Amino acid sequence: MGLETGVAVAAEETTGRTKKRRRFHRGRRALLAALVTGAVVAPLSAAARPEIPAPPPARLVSLTAVTLDKAYAANRANAAEASRVAAAHGDHARAAADRSMADPSRHFLTFDGRGSGRATEVFGDLAHATRIAVLVPGSDTSLDTYDRFRAGAAALQRQLTRTDARTAVVAWLGYETPGTVSTTVATAGRAEQAAPQLREFIRELHGVVGPEARLSLLCHSYGSVVCGRAADGLDVDDLVLVGSPGTGAEDAAGLHTRARVWAARGTDDWIAEVPHVKADLFGTTVGFGTDPVSPAFGARVFAAGDGGHSDYFTPGSISLTNLARIVLGDTSEVTRA
Repeated sequence: MGLETGVAVAAEETTGRTKKRRRFHRGRRALLAALVTGAVVAPLSAAARPEIPAPPPARLVSLTAVTLDKAYAANRANAAEASRVAAAHGDHARAAADRSMADPSRHFLTFDGRGSGRATEVFGDLAHATRIAVLVPGSDTSLDTYDRFRAGAAALQRQLTRTDARTAVVAWLGYETPGTVSTTVATAGRAEQAAPQLREFIRELHGVVGPEARLSLLCHSYGSVVCGRAADGLDVDDLVLVGSPGTGAEDAAGLHTRARVWAARGTDDWIAEVPHVKADLFGTTVGFGTDPVSPAFGARVFAAGDGGHSDYFTPGSISLTNLARIVLGDTSEVTRA
């Protein structure tokens, strides 16, 4: 075999492998999308997890810059007690998760170990921050899966502090997220319940950081539905939708927000295969309408690279770089899609 022939064969084999990978990824995305959309009319049921006992949340005074340390200490103590209760109940995985949250290095504004759990964790010096990002997670996020959500928040904070030390990131797990394959993930019920809580949290957060601080709301997947429901009149400067199935609004103007509205989707994100429709089905509104990265929605669309649905906060990614630029106010540096 001659050199040119060998090169041609190798190139053909490489092309073949690339096509197979692409077919695999397309097939995987289509399967996941089918599971999500199919869950509306033919849900896959699983045995319900037994309720996890835990003490009620710590009783706190109003959050201010002065009371932050007391809040952190009270929530760590509550997490430690929740760990002991979970261990006594025989749930050693939850006990370990709660115990890690009781570590002296962790800073929680809220903690509730009951059921799927709630937690609001701070990264950075919130009392002195002038730029704050609040992350709102999507489906299948709970205390049991919290570490992956936390990793994204920590990665964003590291990215921000490379430019500005007076920044903070808040990971807000303040609602019961739907399961990815469930009847709830394609409807706005959980988002409707969560929206008032998110509005109240943003109001409290402004009481901690003061009027000069600028807030960005970063909403992933179903979290963007929550943010869409909470957006009307919300006091934030930027509203960012990543991996979004839609917000329920037909366009950015329909969110009724003064914030700049941004959107991004990685090229390997299976959410692109989910139909961006909104329809009544058996008396329930299913779907979330216009695709936020479409021109019809009217958001500022930025580049997210070739990542998948869980890759928006991956260190070193163009998506994380652009998210940090938005939070820092360096909007002219954001790479557009």
